[in-house]
Amino acid sequence: MFSGIIEAIGFVRAIETFAGGKRLWIEAPFVNEISLGQSIAHNGACLTVTAIKHRYYCVEAVQETLSRTNLGTLELNCPLNLERSLPLNGRWEGHIVQGHIDTTLTLLDIQPLPKDSFYFFFELPPAYAHLVVEKGSIAINGVSLTIAKLYADTFAVAIIPWTYRHTTFQYLKAGDRVNVEFDLLAKYFWRWASLHASGLLSLAPPLSARAEADKTPPVPPATKAPSPAPPTQKNATD
Repeated sequence: MFSGIIEAIGFVRAIETFAGGKRLWIEAPFVNEISLGQSIAHNGACLTVTAIKHRYYCVEAVQETLSRTNLGTLELNCPLNLERSLPLNGRWEGHIVQGHIDTTLTLLDIQPLPKDSFYFFFELPPAYAHLVVEKGSIAINGVSLTIAKLYADTFAVAIIPWTYRHTTFQYLKAGDRVNVEFDLLAKYFWRWASLHASGLLSLAPPLSARAEADKTPPVPPATKAPSPAPPTQKNATD
């Protein structure tokens, strides 16, 4: 689980190809603080640390991840947004980010704003339009952002100077593909609404009925009849 608040910008220093995907060796400032098996979001995609050596650590991306994200297009020295998974006692800063990329979208335009801020405009295919609302949350290359402008087939996010300087947004240009994870609540709500509209939810009893059923006391087991008393000595001799 992540928050979408980027800790550092890492750089790809080596790429190894194996039968099922690629191994990426990443240079990051927090290498001395991580351990094998740890989860780290790379441009928003959650990957597991499989090796650590000097200033670098290694993660493996299988073909599914490479085809669904922009990690498959990374080259040597490419920058990456990095975020380690949230500790249990940590603060929630951005929004709930799973590290599971839904798709990649194309950056269409960058418009400068006063005081060194920018609007970044992205395409919005019809297949994902229902998951985007104005002022809603979205994770782009792992960065927790708010939808600032929404149109029929595009949307924009506002990038403030701090975000621009401390993430890979400073390296993006029109035509680049970015990783996108839509808001988890929006996806669950749309799933529920789709099932409800199709009538599938009516097959299950409502929660209130199930709650009442749980309150029904169990039927006690049947009492076993007592064994007959053994005959007395008198009855036995009669």
